Amino acid sequence: MAGVGSHHPPEPGEDVKPFTPEETKEIVMSLQQPAVFYNMVGDWPALHWNVEYLSAVLGGKTIQFRIGLKTVDLAPQFETSCSYVKATLDEFLAWSCGQPSCLSGPFRCYEYSKYWAYADYKYIARIFEDKPEIFKDVRWSDFGFSGRTGKDSTLWIGSEGANTPCHLDSYGCNLVLQVQGRKRWHLFPPSDTSFLYPTRIPYEESSVFSKVNVANPDLKRFPQFKNTTAHVVTLSPGQVLLVPRHWWHYVESIDPITVSVNSWIELALIFLPHVNQCVGDGSRDIISMLQKDADHEARVEEAITRMLVCAIKSAENPSDEDLWLNPTEVEATSHETNLQYLNKAVSAYFSCQKTDVPEQAHPSSSATEQRTSTSCKRKKREVGCEPESCRLPTHEFGLSTFTAEKLQKMPFGPHLVQVLPQSQEISSVGATAVRSDSRDLLHENDRGHSGRSHCTKKQLVMSNDCDKPAHQTDSDGSPNASQTALSTNDLLECVVNPHVISLVARLLLERARV
Repeated sequence: MAGVGSHHPPEPGEDVKPFTPEETKEIVMSLQQPAVFYNMVGDWPALHWNVEYLSAVLGGKTIQFRIGLKTVDLAPQFETSCSYVKATLDEFLAWSCGQPSCLSGPFRCYEYSKYWAYADYKYIARIFEDKPEIFKDVRWSDFGFSGRTGKDSTLWIGSEGANTPCHLDSYGCNLVLQVQGRKRWHLFPPSDTSFLYPTRIPYEESSVFSKVNVANPDLKRFPQFKNTTAHVVTLSPGQVLLVPRHWWHYVESIDPITVSVNSWIELALIFLPHVNQCVGDGSRDIISMLQKDADHEARVEEAITRMLVCAIKSAENPSDEDLWLNPTEVEATSHETNLQYLNKAVSAYFSCQKTDVPEQAHPSSSATEQRTSTSCKRKKREVGCEPESCRLPTHEFGLSTFTAEKLQKMPFGPHLVQVLPQSQEISSVGATAVRSDSRDLLHENDRGHSGRSHCTKKQLVMSNDCDKPAHQTDSDGSPNASQTALSTNDLLECVVNPHVISLVARLLLERARV
């Protein structure tokens, strides 16, 4: 295995990967079920990115940590209900190890046994902007995405118990590399959306949250949750998880320290030159067209959602102090700005429809990058932050037969393992299996890391009360929601329900087409 920070090419026969980049890309782009890749990153220098190493690289640079309670409540711990501190990785290490020095540091108010800390979705391009050579430690080109490195990735560092609320990402699929410690992923298929009680409050572009705390569901308030089908997998160092488009996920750190690296992969306008090895040309063209249209329609849906949420919530009395805007969003943009965004999304949709499939069958990388940067969803960006990849929304394409046939021909085995539903028996493939009972992935030779892509982070004021986070949520998980009368949030949860927004988007596109 390569040494820390080294970039020597593998010798002949060294670290031979089970799939070629072209084969891996086909799997990533076509598999609509979560799966774990084994033995694909053994030569990546990023496998040495434990917290001690990253601390040495960053020196005294501080990063922001989200602080939450380890106590499991019935309501999700949304980011609006957390506290935030800025600290160095050395200070984080001292706190997580219980060293006395942390008594006077930024974590002094948060006892390790009661709280967790999470430095989540930090852009590698930004935190290592003065050390660009480290970008080469991450090699997504092995998965068929030429030129994609750590610069196009995000870094996640957490303590035991750190978690992200259950959510789905509006665009794309996700590749996650586990570097240090283990994380448990609770995944739910797109068909479970209505059982997860989706909400856009707190609002964050591209993220649809669940009102259910899947770690401790309130079945009295959310009885349909019992109809969900959870796919649970524990990801260990050296493994890479594929989270397909629009799969819900709740992620929790189960070891004292965890480090992960992920990259969101755009799906729009991607055509697989070798996909006919798995499916017929006719099915390939159909799925390519559907993916292309759905991706652009998703941006229209996001534009509509943002306009409605910002308009309605901005009309409220500011003194209500309803923390409806997720900390990942810098500000509530104006109606004029949101309208421009909507019109650009609609224009991109119709421009895409005019594109002939055969002409796009093998787009050059530069053309693909240009399309991504000009037609992808609008995000706040910071210097050094790359444009976010585009992702697909949940749409039922009526391709269940196509999916079943495709799954049968997937190269599942010791190097690609399905994450099965909890209700199914253990699927054992050689020495490797994904347990359906929430236990660890069994592995022999692996050694060695959500939503979501965000380029900015609004800082919340840290609470002076050391016994609880700065902000609390009501029992339904909505900040400050009234228990005695319908609130603005109650109305918004109906108005911007994904099913409603999808219908509005289609009606709007029909109007624009005239």
